[in-house]
Amino acid sequence: MKYMLLMYANESEGPSTPEEQQAAQRDWGALLKEMGAAGVLESTGGLPVANATTIRVREGKTLITDGPFVETHEQLGGYFLLKCEDLDEVIAWAAKIPFAQDGAIEIRPLWTPQ
Repeated sequence: MKYMLLMYANESEGPSTPEEQQAAQRDWGALLKEMGAAGVLESTGGLPVANATTIRVREGKTLITDGPFVETHEQLGGYFLLKCEDLDEVIAWAAKIPFAQDGAIEIRPLWTPQ
């Protein structure tokens, strides 16, 4: 079963000092290595809010706005696509994601057409 893990965090609360940034890079690198070795990592990527564009179609007209303009402190900042046996396994992986410490990880089973 494939699961999408959506990572939410406050972009303004990220590591600020060079030491904090290096520690965060080590944590992320170790997690990616562990997921790769376990064979669960299908894909991952960051989703910077500053580059977001929102599209809405209303009454046949396409409306385009910059950014998500969501009224929240936590923003969708990235994802993991994991292949796991069950929800318990994916929850265990989600708990290891650094954003889980001060943000949130949303897990969704991936719907795939048959």
